[in-house]
Amino acid sequence: MVLASALIAALLGPSPLASAESAPPQLHRQGRWLVDQHGRVVIVHGLNLVWKRPPYVPPNTAGGFTDADATWLADHGFNGARIGTLWAGIQPDGPATVDRTYFDKWQRVMDRLAKYGIWMQLDFHQDQWNEVYGGEGAPAWATKRPVPFNAAPPINPQFPLGYWTPEQSLMWDQIWADKTGVLDAWANAWGVTAQHWRNQPYSMGYDLLNEPFAGIEWPTCLLNGCPSHYTKELQPAMVKALRKVRAVDPKGIVWFEPQQLSGGIGSPTNFTAVPGENQLGFSWHNYCPQVFFESVGLPAQNAEDCASYDARIHPRRLSEANEMNAVGLMSEFGATDNLTGLRIDADAADKFFTSWMYWAYKTWNDPTTADTAQGLFVDDADLSSTKPKVNTLVRTYPQATCGTPKSLSFDKDTGAFAYTYVAGSCGGSPTEIFVSPLHYPHGSKTRVTGGTLAGTASHHRILVRATKGKTVTVTIARS
Repeated sequence: MVLASALIAALLGPSPLASAESAPPQLHRQGRWLVDQHGRVVIVHGLNLVWKRPPYVPPNTAGGFTDADATWLADHGFNGARIGTLWAGIQPDGPATVDRTYFDKWQRVMDRLAKYGIWMQLDFHQDQWNEVYGGEGAPAWATKRPVPFNAAPPINPQFPLGYWTPEQSLMWDQIWADKTGVLDAWANAWGVTAQHWRNQPYSMGYDLLNEPFAGIEWPTCLLNGCPSHYTKELQPAMVKALRKVRAVDPKGIVWFEPQQLSGGIGSPTNFTAVPGENQLGFSWHNYCPQVFFESVGLPAQNAEDCASYDARIHPRRLSEANEMNAVGLMSEFGATDNLTGLRIDADAADKFFTSWMYWAYKTWNDPTTADTAQGLFVDDADLSSTKPKVNTLVRTYPQATCGTPKSLSFDKDTGAFAYTYVAGSCGGSPTEIFVSPLHYPHGSKTRVTGGTLAGTASHHRILVRATKGKTVTVTIARS
């Protein structure tokens, strides 16, 4: 594996975007915050872009992703994207080869996102590991069906129930124990990926593995968060891939994800800090049980109960990120047309300054979905066919703050926005606030105390300047 990794590195060479003269704009961790190249605190409101069927990248069509999509994202205030750069696309034929055309296909999309200053998290996405289990993510050669189950066709109930079958549980245990060499191959694949995209403009780092499953001990994850899984299996695996990334990229954020069930029941997670590492990310998911149960057809669910759920989850995840010496990101939530649940999620994120990535931008014929209500459009090929939930997800909010956030609120029904921060310096770069084009039908009025409204920028942004140390309050209301 080491020789194969070295060979791949030699074949790839340095990223074509590398520059000795200047570093590309990328996000980094500073305490609990994501910060940009100017030292401004960035809050990300983004969307998941994961094409789960071969060739694992959206086509250059209206139903896939074009420049019109990137423009739409920027115009509606979405400044982030979680990019499904699947292992199956990068190394489809084996651990010693790389499909460079796959990098090129995603580069087309990423160049368009970077053009509009949209931050990108690269995600080794997987659901139920591979197509043999009704999912996707890992290449076929890295899918080793365990004995004795390989003597018969796999049993694949509807996603996500397939995780909980004895065969998949045993397969995951074999991965964590690296009995088949798959874990080493996955870590090496991250070294290849990070080497290629280490200088990608508007990168926000590497999400190592979507929703890893605990294996046979998964019932204990329901009871106590399965701490032994983290200690003995999950954290060592994450650190293994982290080391491969750090060998080629010493600065990019590396994101750890907790075990799969934590995103649906809010159980505690048990990652710890990595000695000497200060650019870790905690990529967590938030699916309120009432909304999830509704999506799979269970009656009598009350989405209003999500308010108490979110009030508990956000402080917990902030605390867990702090224990990791990491910055947090709610990299999945939503996956629904339930407007009550989405309003509660988005309001809670504002309250706790949580950056987020909604699942998902478009439906894209997702094979591992509980329902068909996950994308933002009735028709993926028609950007005018937005669903009502767009009015909840598009929000007035501070995209980049020169200073430290103190309080934030937005009312989607009235358009009332209030934001307070303590100003920093940031080399002269202003605070940028996105003003939703959907919530002020007759225009808006802005008031700034402690600072100055200093103009506007493209894609519905206003600029605010203030003297370092000043407390600044910005309010926006309908005219």
